[in-house]
Amino acid sequence: MAVLAMAGGGVAYAVSGTAQDRPAATATAQKQTTFAIENMTCATCPITVKKAMEGVAGVTAVTVDFAAKTARATYNPRRTNAAAIAAASTNAGYPARAIQN
Repeated sequence: MAVLAMAGGGVAYAVSGTAQDRPAATATAQKQTTFAIENMTCATCPITVKKAMEGVAGVTAVTVDFAAKTARATYNPRRTNAAAIAAASTNAGYPARAIQN
């Protein structure tokens, strides 16, 4: 910050700096939920589950564990919720239920 002297004895402050120096807008924290997935019987089933969950607006990442029959979704809770993500998988033929938030 620089200080500028003004005529008449007043002082004005000039604010400088980059966006990094200023407080950022409040970012929405991402949320993660783990789902139990039914009907995954072959190596291609996780691909369908992943695509179905990623198709939900607000979902930013999905990992599917075929051996454990689970999926973990990362999402913006202002745009979607665990029920909508589970419904997407269920509608694709793989019933899902949230088991951990």
